[in-house]
Amino acid sequence: MPPLKALSAFEAASRHGSFSRAAEELGVTPSAISHHIQKLEDFLGVRVFSRHAGRAVLTNAGRVYAAEIERAFGMIMGATRLVAPQSQRNHLFIASGPSFAAKWLQPRIGNFIGEHPEIGIRLSTIADLRELDTIRFDLAIAYGRPPVLNDRQIEPLLAERLRPLCSPLLIEQLGLHEPGDLARATLIHSSNALTWTDYLRKVVGTTIKARHELWFDRSTMAIDAAVEGLGVVLESEILAADELEKGTLVAPFHQPQFEVETVSYYLVRSSEAKGRSHVDAFEAWLRAKITAANLKETIVA
Repeated sequence: MPPLKALSAFEAASRHGSFSRAAEELGVTPSAISHHIQKLEDFLGVRVFSRHAGRAVLTNAGRVYAAEIERAFGMIMGATRLVAPQSQRNHLFIASGPSFAAKWLQPRIGNFIGEHPEIGIRLSTIADLRELDTIRFDLAIAYGRPPVLNDRQIEPLLAERLRPLCSPLLIEQLGLHEPGDLARATLIHSSNALTWTDYLRKVVGTTIKARHELWFDRSTMAIDAAVEGLGVVLESEILAADELEKGTLVAPFHQPQFEVETVSYYLVRSSEAKGRSHVDAFEAWLRAKITAANLKETIVA
């Protein structure tokens, strides 16, 4: 490891482009900065600054090193924020599945920020519910039944409605009028709570051999593929809300019997979230948005 004080001096000097400004930031003298840089250059065996008429300019090696050190310092600061609650008193840590975060939560989060400008939001995505054991969060919107999580409160949040969806043009091209017509279509699979096989057995009572099949590990990609006319996706009205509103996706079979409802979203509170006003404010906002979107909120007795 290089001398850490020298690294700190180098990072500040390269960021400011000035020894004197780096010295001011770190509360030392410019000569101390120069001394630290010299120690670093001795350690590295290369010059990181070239000195001309009192000016210090990064060398090629210095520019490469500065970029890497800046990234490393950023990682250290990020790690510190994750485990130092006292430095994040006004921040709210939200975790969510990638598709719900991208398709539903992110487009609406600006409204919450507008209502609560004093609260900073850190939104992260989780691909696997087991990640909740390894990350810091205040509230998590988990998709699928969460595993048992010690010291965390879990409750059902949303019941999603799933049905076949596709582009309006595809309905005309393939003549989709009843589920049996799906044999002429490409079935698009995504990572949701219901497979095509389970859906067809539940709604039709049998399976259907489709013409082709497409598999995606994210609902966002599956929805985009359906909008482009690549096939019929079995998807949630929650995640496809914007496409349904715009008319880029429609339900070929719109009768209620072709809709399957299942509780898929759960709200998980960390043990540290209890009694925090920021958490209560976000949860109240989330439930209000769910109601406004005419989604079916699961009420816990």
